[in-house]
Amino acid sequence: MKFQQDTASADEAEKRARPRPRLAVALIPVAITLAIFVGGIGILEFPAELMLIFAAIVFTIFAALHGVGLDQVLTDMGEKIKRALPGILILLSIGMLIGTWMIAGTVPLMVTYGLELINPSYLYVLSFVVTAIVATFTGTSWGAAGTIGVALISVAATMDISLAITAGAVVSGAYFGDKLSPLSDTTNMSSLAAGANIYEHIRHMLYTAVPSSVVAIVVFLLAGLSIDTGSVDLDVIERTIAEVQGLFVLNPVLLLPPAVVLVGSIMRKPPLIVLFVSSMTALVLAVLVQGFSIADTFDAAVSGFTTDMLPGDVSAPVTELLNRGGLTSMYSSAFFVFCAFFFAAALENSGVLSLLLSKLIDKLRSTGSLVTATLLSGFTVINGTSNALVTYFLINDLYGDAYKKRNLHPTNLSRSMEDSVTITEVLVPWTVSGAFFASTLGVANFDFLPWAVFCWSGIVFSALLAYLSPLTRDFGIRRRDPEPEAEPAKA
Repeated sequence: MKFQQDTASADEAEKRARPRPRLAVALIPVAITLAIFVGGIGILEFPAELMLIFAAIVFTIFAALHGVGLDQVLTDMGEKIKRALPGILILLSIGMLIGTWMIAGTVPLMVTYGLELINPSYLYVLSFVVTAIVATFTGTSWGAAGTIGVALISVAATMDISLAITAGAVVSGAYFGDKLSPLSDTTNMSSLAAGANIYEHIRHMLYTAVPSSVVAIVVFLLAGLSIDTGSVDLDVIERTIAEVQGLFVLNPVLLLPPAVVLVGSIMRKPPLIVLFVSSMTALVLAVLVQGFSIADTFDAAVSGFTTDMLPGDVSAPVTELLNRGGLTSMYSSAFFVFCAFFFAAALENSGVLSLLLSKLIDKLRSTGSLVTATLLSGFTVINGTSNALVTYFLINDLYGDAYKKRNLHPTNLSRSMEDSVTITEVLVPWTVSGAFFASTLGVANFDFLPWAVFCWSGIVFSALLAYLSPLTRDFGIRRRDPEPEAEPAKA
């Protein structure tokens, strides 16, 4: 242990001893990288992975010009990957979990439960709740909006009530579920980028998610008082429920896989083991309850569930909801991590990051100012790159050390990422998520923006908790656990 600490100290000392570039010179690779991210990813929509590699090459060349070779960059990249390996394995396991939950009928069961809650008298608030349930159990805001959300918009159109408010409720619910779902790629990647445990990350997000959702529910309840429910056609909801019920044998025993995850999370068991046990439970249910072959269950676990495994024809909306999951569905995200760590290692070794941070961080005197700077940076970067995964790792590189110096737990950083990146991207029309939701729901972004209460109030509550922490004894702010004392060396 002492040898490792001495080695780490020596590495830090070596990095501090390296000559720093001048500020004017350091801004050159920054400008090039911003052009790559904003132009390549945001405007031209080139693959984010390739743009990250290009940006990493820019900073690698800059590092080489200042005495740091490619070998050192790759060594640091390897160290980052080593530390993140458990998170990468969890990410792959999530793909297997989704595929097995689909073929077991667990996700279809949760979808029908959600749809059956629909009541025209409370359409707005139920749009939020139902979409949140579906997004939580599928781990995808897009999937929830593209299926249940479209159905709810159809109901609203039939009732001749505000599509903007309904869309705002759908968007809010979709991102509430996505943000708090252990199946969500953004939830996993934000915690991975910040170095936080996924379950601790989700629990810490409740401090901002709960008040945001309460405000949203109150707003939607009040807005719903004006709804005229004289004659309503709910055929679109009923058809979806009937179709799902015709495809699967649905009964409460199918809730065993999520129960395994819930109990494992409460007991703080290793996430990999919990996810594996839940997946195996789902595979058994798929065979015993749904009657699928073992070969089909294995295909769903690896390649994902498809409606081709079901007898008969399946409608396009239901197919879109059910066709997902599998280990292979997470390969691109796992590869993205490698690209992101190449960029992070190159950025760190270039000396640019430490130079810029020294100018910025010195001005952030409090927890409130640090968290607010993180929130504003996350919102700005996501609007420029339209890629949450790029933004997570970039924000961590910018502010990770500052959180450590202020004894703030990584979950504070990962929550700030979610509140400023994950749930705000949908609000503007020039991002990928914004374009998807506007086209899918048929409502312009700026029309539903005021009603997407959950998505813009999260950033407010996040900053508020940070600024009030000196008065509230750090309520909603978690400090790092004290380091264990080193054992005395034996003679």
